[in-house]
Amino acid sequence: MKKWDGHTHTEFCPHGSGDGVEAMIEKAITLGFTDYSITEHPPMPVAFEAVIANRVEDIATAAIRWDQLDAYFQHAHAMKRKYKDQIRIHVGLEVDFLPGFEADTRALLKEYGSQMDDGVLSLHFMPGVDGWRFIDFSAEDFKIGILAYYNDFEAIQKTYYALIRESLFADLGPAKPMRLGHISLCQKFQRFFLEEETGMGSVVRQQVSDLLKDVKANGYQLDWNTAGLYKEYCGETYPSLDVIQEARRLGIELVYGSDAHSLADVGRGYDYYEQN
Repeated sequence: MKKWDGHTHTEFCPHGSGDGVEAMIEKAITLGFTDYSITEHPPMPVAFEAVIANRVEDIATAAIRWDQLDAYFQHAHAMKRKYKDQIRIHVGLEVDFLPGFEADTRALLKEYGSQMDDGVLSLHFMPGVDGWRFIDFSAEDFKIGILAYYNDFEAIQKTYYALIRESLFADLGPAKPMRLGHISLCQKFQRFFLEEETGMGSVVRQQVSDLLKDVKANGYQLDWNTAGLYKEYCGETYPSLDVIQEARRLGIELVYGSDAHSLADVGRGYDYYEQN
């Protein structure tokens, strides 16, 4: 029986723990995983970094550097070869959808796509105060950079899911990942905002239903990302269970993703994934 973690990171990740991917793979083997996808954050286009409103030192934590990318692929493929008799390792990237910078992403995937056999397509940035802003950096940053720009959560959600849908149809070339990552990441800090209505209203819920139909029609998978269960202000998977249940009814393939950034994260939440 296949047991797959489709979303993990490595010691190359600047916002990770620094734990080595080899130790993470060995833990996955002991937990009975048959498949393990290494999906590191690739470097962002320099031109995109210039329009992010966050501090330079914070931007630097988002992804690996350009001078690390070759070393990352070399290391990941070395792990794939070393453990090939114990676990199927898939090597890829967690590619950011960056509206207006699709040509840069196509160039990245054209150069490195031949080294990828898996990947995740995610959205980590939205337009906000003074430019593009992190969605998931911190609750305080979300408040001053995102909520202050949109004024309420429904407006945030509408824009966020519109961008997710745009990513689905974006022309990123033949190596474009076919699995959408943590599609409700905009809810990461929902419990921080006690005075706000952060739930999904009927209009946004319909927007998500329409998105799921497009996901199914275009043959994409969904990352059922358990990391949100362990985030202080989230308390649910990305996406939430009701969305997962609708996706299942539509026959969308759901891939468990620990989003592991440390040894402790490997396999975390798999019991929730199995039970629901």
